[in-house]
Amino acid sequence: MDRSFWRSGHTPTLIAAFLYFDLAFMVWYLLAPLQIEIAHALDLGTQQRAMVVAIPILAGALLRLPMGMLADRTGPKRAGLIGQLVVIATLFAAWRCGVHSLPQVWLLGALLGVAGASFAVALPLASRWYPPRHQGTALGIAGAGNSGTVLAALFAPALAASFGWTGVLGLACIPLACVAVFYALFAKDAPVAVTRKSLRDYGRLLAHPDAWWFMFFYALTFGGFSGFASSLPGYFHDQFGFDAQHAGWATAACVFAGSAMRPIGGALADRFGGTRSLLGVYGAVALLIGIAGYGAGAPALSLALFLVAMLCLGAGNGAVFQLVPQRFGHDIGVMTGWIGMAGGIGGFALASSLGAIRQATGSYAEGLWLFAALALAGWFGLSHVKHRWRSAWCGGATSV
Repeated sequence: MDRSFWRSGHTPTLIAAFLYFDLAFMVWYLLAPLQIEIAHALDLGTQQRAMVVAIPILAGALLRLPMGMLADRTGPKRAGLIGQLVVIATLFAAWRCGVHSLPQVWLLGALLGVAGASFAVALPLASRWYPPRHQGTALGIAGAGNSGTVLAALFAPALAASFGWTGVLGLACIPLACVAVFYALFAKDAPVAVTRKSLRDYGRLLAHPDAWWFMFFYALTFGGFSGFASSLPGYFHDQFGFDAQHAGWATAACVFAGSAMRPIGGALADRFGGTRSLLGVYGAVALLIGIAGYGAGAPALSLALFLVAMLCLGAGNGAVFQLVPQRFGHDIGVMTGWIGMAGGIGGFALASSLGAIRQATGSYAEGLWLFAALALAGWFGLSHVKHRWRSAWCGGATSV
């Protein structure tokens, strides 16, 4: 990594943003690896189980805009502290009081959406410290906090076997509290002037077609990542008879691949161009998920297909946010909120539709083919706008 990157920003804040995002994503995703235990405890069907894991994604998506506005008004650091305290209180209350019905699980999932909204705080917190030439790398590192989903997938099923699934909620409070203390001590808001945004400012950006393109592209990359991360435990259980722990391990491998690839994707986009990177992502994902829809056969082959697809989606997440500051550099906080919301809605749509299609047809194939078709639509859409972006933003610069 370029040595100038570390000199250009504030490393303790970057680390704090990563840790906050990492643990927030861990708890935002926590119900997904626990879905098999929850379904057994509450006698849930496939579609109900899918909604259990989809509701936190939707709530996180809808809360990103308010969290972005809060960050604009109070500063990202203070907004992040508020979000962390809300999540810790939610988990502690659920552990102490118990969760005994499907509506209570839905309420828990909705409140865990506050953790998913950390996206709108952690990324501006890190981004504002770094110049445009290092945005892809900085946002890639901070955004790699979505690796917290790996921690949940690896450890939550095993802990649930020993302490019960509600016991996992209480145990999660321990690392969250440690990260909150580190964040309070070391994170700093960047010493740059930030104009407070009103609802009118948020609405104004929607008049730009590029804003909708970015939301669509991120709904595919992050929506694909978060939707598959939430759905794969159930997929491996239903398709191949994996128990909760083995389904969690298989999912963890896929999620780790996508998370680790996000900062690499940002760095590759800095070097080779964001649009070029995204074109490769959408083409590869359409092919891989399309093949997976045919029920690839052996579990190992299906796992390999999803693992490579998640690698590509992780790279796509980094590439999208390499491009955003180049187009909306003065409105990065606002656009982070809109784009992050679109990504979460995409994840909710994928997770809920996979469950609904599986229950209606007895197969995941149609749902997977639908997502592959959307990825192909992303490829054609990006091909349509890339030349205009390169000429209009940067006079043909290869970073676009």
